[in-house]
Amino acid sequence: MRNRNTVELLGLWETIHNPNFKPLEFEGFRKQAGLNSFVLTPKRWIEKTNATGIISKSGRYGGTFAHKDIAFEFASWISIEFKLYVIKEFQRLKDDENDRLKLNWDLNRTLAKINYRIHTDAIKENIIPENLSKEQVSSIYANEADVLNMALFGKTAKHWREESPEIEGNIRDYATIEQLLVLANLESLNTEFIKMGLPQMERLVKLNQTAITQMKSLAMNSTIKRLKA
Repeated sequence: MRNRNTVELLGLWETIHNPNFKPLEFEGFRKQAGLNSFVLTPKRWIEKTNATGIISKSGRYGGTFAHKDIAFEFASWISIEFKLYVIKEFQRLKDDENDRLKLNWDLNRTLAKINYRIHTDAIKENIIPENLSKEQVSSIYANEADVLNMALFGKTAKHWREESPEIEGNIRDYATIEQLLVLANLESLNTEFIKMGLPQMERLVKLNQTAITQMKSLAMNSTIKRLKA
């Protein structure tokens, strides 16, 4: 514990995690660290700085114990092999986290696409007149897709592309997990509205109200928070 790096590590950990830590006493230790005359024991460190990251107990079952953050760092200094294993494990966990988030996003994107097929079928059966050209049909599909975009994102696909000309893909490719979940629900809901013969403007208002309600609900949902944690 005479090492300056050790003192700085302990002080930084306490500064982050311990609201009762005494920074002035720590600064005194930090300035003396590395000198031949400097001596620091766990017990002295705890008593002077009110530290909690290290615990020192005397007696038959006593000893010096450290929080795992500190213990891992000490072990990394002692063993290069241990440090490499820690680095590899950290990388593995981050890769797993990224894969899980990507899987969740892909599942919801797929769900939205499946619902969109149901949505376009409803448009075809209830909105598109007979004998339209392919260009006219595509225009109607895009127009109805923008009903959903306006309800959820507050802008059309064209408006989004104009705002983000340097970004590839479309507005839905950059949606959050929450937005994709709500989008899937809106597609199903709009399908029923279309079958009921509701005017587009009325459907837009109802879908927007639903989107607001569902996004607020999902923002407080603990399951969604765990997926993103």
